[in-house]
Amino acid sequence: MPTFSAYATPILLLLASNVFMTFAWYGHLKYKASPLWIVIFASWGIAFFEYCLQVPANRLGHAVYSAPQLKGIQEILTLLVFAGFSIWYLGEQIKWNHVAGFALIIVAAFLIFLE
Repeated sequence: MPTFSAYATPILLLLASNVFMTFAWYGHLKYKASPLWIVIFASWGIAFFEYCLQVPANRLGHAVYSAPQLKGIQEILTLLVFAGFSIWYLGEQIKWNHVAGFALIIVAAFLIFLE
């Protein structure tokens, strides 16, 4: 029987990778005056660390989760990290329709776990 760690470690790695991914994909929105080529290279540099966490998360996680379940976990974490990032870093509001849309995506991701 797998340990708690076998289930939790991939989720924690996916969470951390999502923080890097969110900064790589959206962090540059605060620096609109920066040349696009600099933003691209900076994003690639940040994304490297995302991959360093994402790949082991999926490798370890596949021992206890199916690939669709890992993707579902990834999507839920992406939405949660993005919502916090949008509010905290970008200073943007999350509106009711964003919450409703995110909630529907989360429900869809949870359906993957039904057997």
